[in-house]
Amino acid sequence: MPLANRWAAWRNRYIWRGQSANADDLPVDTEYTLDPAYGFRGSLGITTQRIWLSDLPEGFRSFRILQLTDIHHSLFVPLSQVAAVVELSNRLKPDLIALTGDFVTYSRSSIEPVAEMLGALRARAGVVAVLGNHDFRVGADAVEKALRRHHIQVLRNRHRLLHQHGDKLYLAGVDDYGYGADLGRAMRGIPEDAATILLAHNPRLLRAAACRGIGLMLSGHTHGGQVNLPLLGTVYGRSPEQMRFKKGWDRLGATQIYVSRGIGTIVLPLRWRCPAEVPLLELEPHRREEGRLPGHYVQRDYAFPSNVSALNIAAD
Repeated sequence: MPLANRWAAWRNRYIWRGQSANADDLPVDTEYTLDPAYGFRGSLGITTQRIWLSDLPEGFRSFRILQLTDIHHSLFVPLSQVAAVVELSNRLKPDLIALTGDFVTYSRSSIEPVAEMLGALRARAGVVAVLGNHDFRVGADAVEKALRRHHIQVLRNRHRLLHQHGDKLYLAGVDDYGYGADLGRAMRGIPEDAATILLAHNPRLLRAAACRGIGLMLSGHTHGGQVNLPLLGTVYGRSPEQMRFKKGWDRLGATQIYVSRGIGTIVLPLRWRCPAEVPLLELEPHRREEGRLPGHYVQRDYAFPSNVSALNIAAD
């Protein structure tokens, strides 16, 4: 069956069949877990959170960014899973969709199918992407070309300008850490005091972003640890200090970061107490002269049933 026909079949099969998926109905700073019957094998959390961004232009107040990362299309993350995520993402009606890398795992044959599926994503300001370490290992140029063919803009050490209500917001993207990331090149031409969002697959670039005063960085790569064992924690550890910059919201100086747990899995084809995640971030202006940012950003630890299996990813 042609891929387009398979997409239509999966779309009908995995269409949202439960609570409303309209983002206006979702309170902020909340995490939802969808029932597997909604089309996703295993548990998929929708994390909604406000981000107060310094010097964000008023025209971008309540601008919503939906982040998808670490899809890892492979034998263990079939297109049916991707179809369910695409359907959900479109129903949330974000202003912008940011894809932060690792679209495939090991096989070049996975590139075109997942790119075509992601080409069905819709957002008013478009869909933008950066590449992850697995994309480079499989073939960065091939992944980039496939995404571009399906109208997804790939930011490789460059930036684009978003326009809304007469205001501007800068969106920069870099290649993966260790695979040619060039933040200086990506930021070239951006005014020093301009509100800027950076897409970078690996959160290890956070220090460089903080040195440049970038307001917000969106990353993946860690999968939140993927498997979170009682007492032992994840491959990164279990203490709050060990898990810093590995999942959820955090900040380094004036630079905020959101690290999504992602969609797919790596090494082990399962997740445990660390479900897949679709973050929906709502931007709000914060003026530097107003002092410190609001202090309710502390990430909560959510308890999930042990049978939430199906999707997750580990360290690398």
